[in-house]
Amino acid sequence: MCGIVGLLVRNPKMRDTIGELMLPMLIGMTERGPDSAGLAMFSAPVSDDSRKFSLYAAQQDFDWKALVADFEKSLNSMAKIEPKTNHAVITTTLSPILVKAWLKTNYPQLHLLSVGQLMDIYKDVGTPAQVADRYDFKNFKGSHLVGHTRMATESAITPAHAHPFTAGQDWCLVHNGSLSNAHSLRRKLEKEGIEFETDNDTEAACRFLEWRMREGDDLETALNHGFDELDGFYTLLMGTKDQLALVRDPFACKPAIIAEHDDYVAIASEFRSLAHLPDIKNAKVFEPSPKEMYVWKI
Repeated sequence: MCGIVGLLVRNPKMRDTIGELMLPMLIGMTERGPDSAGLAMFSAPVSDDSRKFSLYAAQQDFDWKALVADFEKSLNSMAKIEPKTNHAVITTTLSPILVKAWLKTNYPQLHLLSVGQLMDIYKDVGTPAQVADRYDFKNFKGSHLVGHTRMATESAITPAHAHPFTAGQDWCLVHNGSLSNAHSLRRKLEKEGIEFETDNDTEAACRFLEWRMREGDDLETALNHGFDELDGFYTLLMGTKDQLALVRDPFACKPAIIAEHDDYVAIASEFRSLAHLPDIKNAKVFEPSPKEMYVWKI
């Protein structure tokens, strides 16, 4: 059992308070996922020639300033770093391929959480309230977000196994449910040269959908392929640079509720995580249908 939350702010005036709006949503899912929590935040993009790299260090006192100094000296390129305890976001104009290779060679102990122009990912072990406080989720600003609280059922409780998962750039996925064919999906994708970082079943779904999009599908077409390929019970919530997307399996075994308002679209596993939202009484609140795609754009 896990909890998912999503929030897309249609009213630009509310984007500076998206963290405050989200926090009760995430904490409201604590009983569904007390083991770990995570958040993907989509905010103002960096310049077209730059990319952001979200990093996680297992040690709480990791020296991020030393890392960026080594980065600039080794690669002869300036970089900006924004640390938050044992997470940090590095912004650079160097190519993702080069940066990934340098990190893997020189700092193999670091975990690369995401790459993109808009999206930062934070995830860690602990209750949603503990993780949110650790990384100051309340003060985050942006246009949309995807969050998750995890109760581990099929793999270890570690930051790497926490959600959201990501592949490619500015794209992430969270999952409530379980996939029965994750291992066969994994074998299929490994033959395509795709590497995995965990044994979590959600990573198999994430990398399958990203592979379909890499092959030329748009998100909706990839999800249609997902209905044919993903076997199990699932509610999937995805974030891209300009949209949120939600699907449930054909049996709709895992709960989800949506609130559509002129100012926002909010998604959660249970209504209690939506009840505090502004003017919720005038929102259209409904349960999404099985095997149907719901997509909202900025």
